[in-house]
Amino acid sequence: MDWPKFMRSLEKQLKPYRELAPAVTRLPASGRDREDIFREMSALQACEAPRWQAGYASGAVYHGREDHIDFLNRVYALYSQSNPLHTDLWPSIIKFEAEIVAMTAHMLSGDEVLPGAGPAGPEEEICGVVTSGGTESILLAMLAYRDWAMNQKGIAEPEMIVPTTAHAAYDKAARYFGLKLVRVPVDADFRADVAAVKEAVSERTAVIVGSAPGFPHGTIDPIAELGAVAREHGTGCHVDACLGGFVLPWAEQLGYPVPPFDFRVPGVTSISVDTHKYGYAPKGTSVILYRGKNLRRYQYYTTADWPGGLYVSPTLAGSRPGALSAACWATLMAMGEEGYREATRQILETAAEIKDGIARIPELRILGDPLWVIAFTSEEVDIFQVMARLGERGWSLNPLNHPPAVHLAVTLRHTQPGVAARFLQDLRAAVAGAKASPGVPGGAAAIYGMAATVPAGIVQEALKAYLDFLYEV
Repeated sequence: MDWPKFMRSLEKQLKPYRELAPAVTRLPASGRDREDIFREMSALQACEAPRWQAGYASGAVYHGREDHIDFLNRVYALYSQSNPLHTDLWPSIIKFEAEIVAMTAHMLSGDEVLPGAGPAGPEEEICGVVTSGGTESILLAMLAYRDWAMNQKGIAEPEMIVPTTAHAAYDKAARYFGLKLVRVPVDADFRADVAAVKEAVSERTAVIVGSAPGFPHGTIDPIAELGAVAREHGTGCHVDACLGGFVLPWAEQLGYPVPPFDFRVPGVTSISVDTHKYGYAPKGTSVILYRGKNLRRYQYYTTADWPGGLYVSPTLAGSRPGALSAACWATLMAMGEEGYREATRQILETAAEIKDGIARIPELRILGDPLWVIAFTSEEVDIFQVMARLGERGWSLNPLNHPPAVHLAVTLRHTQPGVAARFLQDLRAAVAGAKASPGVPGGAAAIYGMAATVPAGIVQEALKAYLDFLYEV
């Protein structure tokens, strides 16, 4: 395939500002007027904001109300120069991060822990750190399990057992840290197959992974069963609750059927949860929690023989934006339990309306039994053509593979009056259009359509060409 030509077909979508804002390829000879710079950036932002503000995006912006954004921007401005690497200059950031961890741990039953097993050791205190996002939380957890397995169990080549629906961050961890990734299948409801997990466990297993819920289909893996397997074999059990950590506790309180997934499950030894998703903090924060300081210490980096002095880093980064941690803390304090519970109520009620509407479209089928991350497919029309036609109407949804599908992660943006009805109306029209005039979808839909028919190596080359294109001015 002619990748450059194919990428040029995406130019309108990915490079829409070439006339509005000419490309800059070198520093200006003299600094521009600050107000002029701000006007140019404001014009760009004004082109992008209406779609997500009006609820056309899946996930992406999880709160988005103007007063909430204004408050977080004020907090960020207070701490825009802060860096938690310099603990003596900004001890307030250390306070904020420690309290973010404590509040998140309490929300996930950290005060109700039962004796664990595996990496937890004799100390059961739930602890953790603040990271830059779900991927870093997962990477750090897998690094900790690798080094724990090497040092405490003498495993030369540690393995992680990961369902096929788990996040791509586990593949990234395998590549970055030299871990072996053992994939296990999921059942008809897209939940991890416990029997397959039991079969995959070996003397090299460092950690068993489950999701609550998984990103693709919004279904919750059988965490209690996975935890029991991990406990029996003395391995770790990591729960990826990046999407669900700030929804499921409140959904349970509201009476929704939420299976056990947090630290009440004795075998669970770590949980990742994103404060910047349904925690409604600004993008750039997440939390990784561990059952016991023994395991957390394996993710730390320390050096004592550098000429630059003693150096420690709790996460992958050295310098970090303290303003994000400050804004995260402010978010948790401003929302409170009542705020999160009410937000969850609105999201789940809207999701139920959308699920019911999708179920009434005969050409579509919902995958699994999700609460609010709703994946749907079709045996009658090309689902990626449906997605492309929704894109023409302004919608930005998430395309999925294996099987081909699309999902909508319902957020507070979708709880605005009329948004759910508009989505269902546009979805019905998109299905009818794809059925009446089948053709080749454009944009990202074309990439996913191609991915289902050509070897993975070719698709990976296309994805690299896509990344190259993003960095062209």
